[in-house]
Amino acid sequence: MIWLQFAILLAAILIGARMKGIGMGVTGMIALALYIFLFRMRPAEPPVDVVFIILAVVSTAATMQAAGGMDYLVRIAEKILRRNPSMITLMGPLVTYCFTVFAGTSHINYSLLPVISEVAIKKRIRPERPLSISVIAAHLGITSSPVSAATAAMITILAGQIQLVHILKICIPACIIGILAGVIVVWKKGKELDKDPVFLEKMKDPEFARELDAERTKDEQPLPRGAKASVLIFAAAFILVVLAGAFPGLLPTFKPGAATLSVNANGTIKMAAVIELVMLAAAGLMLIVTRTSTAAVAKASLFSAGAQAVVSIFGVVWMSATFMQANEAMIEGTLGNMVRSAPWTFSIALFILSMLLFSQAATTKALMPLGVLLGIAPANLVAMFPATNGDFVLPGYPTLLAAISFDRTGSTHIGKFLVNHSFMVPGLVSVATSVAAGFLLANLYW
Repeated sequence: MIWLQFAILLAAILIGARMKGIGMGVTGMIALALYIFLFRMRPAEPPVDVVFIILAVVSTAATMQAAGGMDYLVRIAEKILRRNPSMITLMGPLVTYCFTVFAGTSHINYSLLPVISEVAIKKRIRPERPLSISVIAAHLGITSSPVSAATAAMITILAGQIQLVHILKICIPACIIGILAGVIVVWKKGKELDKDPVFLEKMKDPEFARELDAERTKDEQPLPRGAKASVLIFAAAFILVVLAGAFPGLLPTFKPGAATLSVNANGTIKMAAVIELVMLAAAGLMLIVTRTSTAAVAKASLFSAGAQAVVSIFGVVWMSATFMQANEAMIEGTLGNMVRSAPWTFSIALFILSMLLFSQAATTKALMPLGVLLGIAPANLVAMFPATNGDFVLPGYPTLLAAISFDRTGSTHIGKFLVNHSFMVPGLVSVATSVAAGFLLANLYW
């Protein structure tokens, strides 16, 4: 029976992934309905904590976008990237990583990818090199960000065992080491542009060659007057979240009692609630200070992307949690000894599931509780956190497709066999190195 239930789970994920958008959320609910009404499985608790965090963080980021803060950040990043074009393969991923850590979402980098491509072309550096590792770096930034939904899910799952500061001091250096390893493997990846037959063939078109070398002197529109203020408010919220995670003693405590969505049984405020409170308060402050309309926030691209993520994660995680809860004894008996003797093998399961879910937060919420059930040490689970970045394997994630479309030379591509694409090698190297570095750092700290 478990294999039939597992087949339903996989079918829901695969069909939903092909539908994109809210696809996995709604197909997950179909599978959940089959579990409950056909197999009589007791439904698990829905992932309301992760959903609320995504709504809070995305709403705040969308408010900053509507106020012009994103444009302001992109202009700063563009100046950094153009300052030393010969180092674009190194600076591109570092900038996209920092942007994602700051905003908690990789979608902030859509405006940077064409800049990275243009700088590389002007310097006659194969754009595939900086674009491929920059996309991977942006994804790794999600598992390094204190305000991402994936990190908040980790805090919730490991509550009382691991604090935010523990996750950051392992994942930030581990992911940076992984990114640098990825930079090394793409530094000379592929043929140089002046020897690439595809590029040389395109250069025979005079219009293409003229367009490629034309100086882009776009007239920058003046930023809204609240652009800088919105960035400062978001930065202040970011710092407050980090401080609350690093020094939980600063937070108020209440009389012990029954645990709720916002307060633990011992009377302490849950970190997820702190993130929601701080970020939404920051959004409100931005609206007041910058006089941005709420209608503009609702129309922001980040808000739309976040709404789709909420539906997808809600459906697929609730389905997965129900399946694992119903088959807990069999899963623990089958995998327990292997995972306890070689904890790193659990990272393979995280990586494979993230390939299918296209979401670090959904993967974390769906599978990390199983790691706790199997008795894996919390420090080792944190070390394996970067393994949730397998969403590059199947080239359907929006940032991958955007990078391909922004490369006018055609060097960034999807291969004939689908998985032999430009992001595969740097992605595998970066994620594997990040996990290995995470284990090393976890052993040093604990």
